[in-house]
Amino acid sequence: MTQYKTGKVSCMFLCGIPDGCSFSIKIDEIAGMISTPGEILKEYWGFDEFRPLQREIIESVLSGKDTLALLPTGGGKSLCFQVPALVNDGICLVISPLIALMKDQVENLKKKGIQALSIHSGMSYIEVKKTLQNAAYGNFKFLYVSPERLETDLFQEFLSVIRINLIAVDEAHCISQWGYDFRPSYIRIAAIREDFPGIPILALTASATLEVQKDICEKLEFRDGENIFQQSFERPNLSYSVFELSSRQNKLLQILKNVPGTGIVYCKSRRRTKEISELLNMNGISADFYHAGLANIERNKKQENWINNTTRIIACTNAFGMGIDKPDVRVVIHYDVPDALENYYQEAGRAGRDGEKSYAVLFFNQAEIDELNKQSAIRYPSIEMIRKVYGALCNYFQLPSGQGEGLSYDFDINTFVKNFNLGSFIVNNVLKILEQEELITYSDQFFSPPKVVFTTNREELETFEKSYPQYEDILKALLRSYEGVFDYPASIKEEQLSRFLSIKREILHCRLVELHGFGMIEYTPQKERPQVIFLHDRTKAENLFINEKNLLKRKIAFEKRVDAMIRFIQNTSRCRSEMIAVYFNDHTTRRCGICDNCIRDKNISISEEEFEKISTEIRHAINETKMDLPSMYKRLSGFRQNKILKVITWLQSENKIIITKAGFIREKQ
Repeated sequence: MTQYKTGKVSCMFLCGIPDGCSFSIKIDEIAGMISTPGEILKEYWGFDEFRPLQREIIESVLSGKDTLALLPTGGGKSLCFQVPALVNDGICLVISPLIALMKDQVENLKKKGIQALSIHSGMSYIEVKKTLQNAAYGNFKFLYVSPERLETDLFQEFLSVIRINLIAVDEAHCISQWGYDFRPSYIRIAAIREDFPGIPILALTASATLEVQKDICEKLEFRDGENIFQQSFERPNLSYSVFELSSRQNKLLQILKNVPGTGIVYCKSRRRTKEISELLNMNGISADFYHAGLANIERNKKQENWINNTTRIIACTNAFGMGIDKPDVRVVIHYDVPDALENYYQEAGRAGRDGEKSYAVLFFNQAEIDELNKQSAIRYPSIEMIRKVYGALCNYFQLPSGQGEGLSYDFDINTFVKNFNLGSFIVNNVLKILEQEELITYSDQFFSPPKVVFTTNREELETFEKSYPQYEDILKALLRSYEGVFDYPASIKEEQLSRFLSIKREILHCRLVELHGFGMIEYTPQKERPQVIFLHDRTKAENLFINEKNLLKRKIAFEKRVDAMIRFIQNTSRCRSEMIAVYFNDHTTRRCGICDNCIRDKNISISEEEFEKISTEIRHAINETKMDLPSMYKRLSGFRQNKILKVITWLQSENKIIITKAGFIREKQ
C-alpha cells in the first residue's frame, strides 16, 4: 500500500461525490511501499518489535480470520487493529463505547500523520453526515463510532459506500449478558456482517472469563476457524496487597508518603472522593477529586492536571480512567471494595504500565464483605419492584400512556427518590435493568453541546434584522460559522462564538434565549445532567414485560463474580497475581513473589518431615482422582494452605507435577 507522508490539504471532489465534502489528504512526498506490519510499526510508532501476541493477532486478522484478543490493561490492544488497517486498502471501523478513548486515539493517530475520524454523542446531523462522507470518499484509515450509531438511518445510508477493511470491537465483553458490563447495543453489532461478509472482526477486551469469551464469539457470529489469543495476565512489576482495616485514613497517608509518584484512589461514592482529596491536601499531598457529577469542562481540567503531573493523586469513582493511558502511575488504591475481579483488575492495572515497580492496594473490613453478600438482592430486585419504579419514572416525567418513544428527559435521581420514597440504590439498579431490557437508555455521564437551528426563512429573517438590529451580528455569525444551520440543528461552540463577537458568554446565552423567544431560532442549551431516553411508548406497569429467565441468569453470574472477589480478598496464602490469572482462565502464570501473600509465604518455615508428608499426600491424591487446588486444600485440611502451596510450587518447579490449562494437578509423565 502506498503511504503519502506529508502536507495536508482540504480539497473538493467534483465527480460523483456530494457537494461540500472536504477531505484531509497527505501529499508532496511518497514514502514508497510500506506493506508489512513490521515496517508500519517502525514507520509510525518507532518500535522495532511487537509486544507478546501482537504479531500473531495481526497476522490472524490479515489472513481474514475472526479473532478474539484478550490483552491486559496497557497491553497494546489498539495496535492490533491499527497496524493491519494500515496494511490493507480501505478504512477500519472501530466500535467503542468510550468517547474519551475515541478522541484520544483519533488525536494520537493524527499526530502520526494517519487520518482518523470519530462520531460521538453531541455531534449535529450535519457534522455526522460530513464525517460519513469523509469516511466514504476521503483518504481516511479509521472511523470510530459507538455501537448505538450503527443502527441509525444515516449510518446505514452510507454503509454500502464505505470501504471497510476490518471491524474492530473494543471492550468486547460488553456483548455478554453474563459479563460485568453488559450493554444491549453490542448485541446488534453482528448485523453489519451481512453488509461485509468477507471482512474479519477483531474483538478486543482486557478481561473476560471463559464463559464470556465463548459468548463474545457466539454473539459476534465468528466464523469457523476463528482464533483466540490470550496474553498472560502476569504483571511482574505490580505488587498486589490487601489490608483489613478498621480505620483507613492513616494507612492511606502512610502508603502515599512512602510511595513517590502519581496515584489513583478509587472510591465508591462521589462524596468520599471529595473527602479523600481534602484529607490528602491537608497533609501536604497534592490531590483532586473526580466523578461523573462534575461539569464536563471541570472533569477535563482535573484529568489534564493529573496527566501532566500538576496534581499528584486523583481520588475518583470508577468514572475515571477509561481510555486514559498514563504509563507512570506508581500506586492504585481501592479505598472501597469493588464487586468484581474484572473491575478490580482493570482499575488496578492502571499502575505500572511503564514496567517500573508499582503497587495495587485494596482496603476492606468484614462489614464490606457482609454488604457484598447482600448485593445480589439489591442489584436484582423483584419484578414487582422493577414495575413500581418504571411506573414512578413515567409519572415523574408525566408521560401519557401510549407515548414516549424517542423522548429524552433531564433526570435528577435525588429528587426522584425523594418524591416517590424509593431507595437510590434500588432505583439505580432498576434503571440498569430497564436499560438491559431495552426499555430506556440511562446515562449519568451525559454531555450534549448547545445546539441552534433557524426556524424561519431568510426573508422573514431580513425583516427581523431591520426591526431588531441589535441581533444582526449574532445572526450573521451563526450563518457564517455553521453550515446547514437553516436545515439541521448545529452544535455551536459558545466560548468561541462569544470571543468572535467580543461579548461575554453569559450575554451570548441571553441573546440566544431571546432569539428563541422571538421564534427566529430553536436554541437548546448545553446539557450535562443525567438523561433518561424512552425507547418505547409507555405501557401499564403491570403489563411491563421483563425477561425473568435472563434476569435470573444475570443475577447468578453476578453472585459468582462477588464470590470470586471475596475469595481474592480473604485468601492469605495463594499468590494474588496467580488468583487473578486463573479467574480469567490463564493457568500459565507463576507466583509473582512480590504480592503480600508471596512475601508472607517467603517467611514460612516448613520442616523436612512436614514437607515429605505433604508431598506424599499430594501424590496419593492426584493418582486417585482429578484434583484442582481448592480440592487439594480440602483433601489436606490438616495442613496450612500456604504450606501446601509451597510444596506444590516446589514440585512444579522440579517438573515432578504439572498444572493443566483446566487447573488440575497431575504427575509429570
